[in-house]
Amino acid sequence: MRVLVVGSGGREHALAWALSRSADVSELHAAPGNPGIAGLAHCHPARADDHAAVVSLARELRIDLVVVGPEAPLVAGLADELRHRGIAVFGPSAAAAQIEGSKAFAKEVMETAGVPTARTLPVARPPCVLKLDGLAAGKGVWVCRTQDELDSALEVAQAFDQPFHAEELLEGPELSVFALAAGETAVAFPPARDYKRIGDGDTGPNTGGMGSFSPLPDVADEDSAEILETVHVPVLRELARRGSPFQGLLYAGLMRTEDGLRVIEFNCRFGDPETQSLLPRLASDLLPQLAGDLSQQLEVADRAAVTVVVSGGEYPERGDQGTPIEGIEAAEATGALVFHAGTALHDGQLVTNGGRILNVVGTGATVAEARSTAYEAAAHIDFAGMHFRTDIAANV
Repeated sequence: MRVLVVGSGGREHALAWALSRSADVSELHAAPGNPGIAGLAHCHPARADDHAAVVSLARELRIDLVVVGPEAPLVAGLADELRHRGIAVFGPSAAAAQIEGSKAFAKEVMETAGVPTARTLPVARPPCVLKLDGLAAGKGVWVCRTQDELDSALEVAQAFDQPFHAEELLEGPELSVFALAAGETAVAFPPARDYKRIGDGDTGPNTGGMGSFSPLPDVADEDSAEILETVHVPVLRELARRGSPFQGLLYAGLMRTEDGLRVIEFNCRFGDPETQSLLPRLASDLLPQLAGDLSQQLEVADRAAVTVVVSGGEYPERGDQGTPIEGIEAAEATGALVFHAGTALHDGQLVTNGGRILNVVGTGATVAEARSTAYEAAAHIDFAGMHFRTDIAANV
């Protein structure tokens, strides 16, 4: 099969890495890709948000399957445009992608489907969580325990040109469970956990994600099957009932509260950086499921993976461009994987080109072993102002 991966981040590099290992992938392409992906696939200068360019590229290359990484093109209808032209695509329609594109829509679907989630509050009063309704690259959520925090969050939220709402503040450990879905049929990945705040000890502002790991100490891999039936499948059935069957990756962000699991949010694509920890755990070929064959469960190896995100020094306030990066080969020589997230090549030199720059992934028999590998590898990487959390998967 000729496969095109759409996107340019660490998640897309991980997907390209997994697909490159499939014996059934004859050609692997990426649009636009990044310098890391270029080592695995043919990269083409078509941006993920330029639907016409992506469709034209897919037709020109006679692509058999398009795998869309980022959420924004999906919410904007890229999968619809590809399907209308007879091109197979892994990713939901714009209508189904509203499960991520609109928090209000997701709440309505969950309530109808009977899926437990946080209550929406008629008035914002601390403690609460303030959420933008639409896409915000993982930065549209504010936890407000005090009135000062709420006042600050309201000021920031009002600067966005979209609605927002307040909901009850749930307490407990978070986890992510991904489901490959085709209509009302789905296959689950094992649970993973990510770290959203910029600083050690979960301090500082929210980010797109600063690290992840799997398996979890408190939720077994086998529990994904039950979570799938109680969380994902009811939502898939409701979307199908509404005439918007979901085809792609349905990602449930969950919290394990004293009253059981509650859904924090749904996303319509692979999570970043959880994907970077989950794909290295697979023992089976990912291609059949991405191509729509959900007749078999995913085979998961008895190993752990830990991802450490290396960011620019001023992230998440701003990205970093043009700073030379050294040490990638030395990091990979430790046995770790290094997925590029925000990099570019300038005159043959690898440089920064974003907020989250690299994802360093260690694997091992245990989470502790995988963590040690990840941090040993990260220590070899160097660029001015680089930052990473030192507590990913600590004390697991």
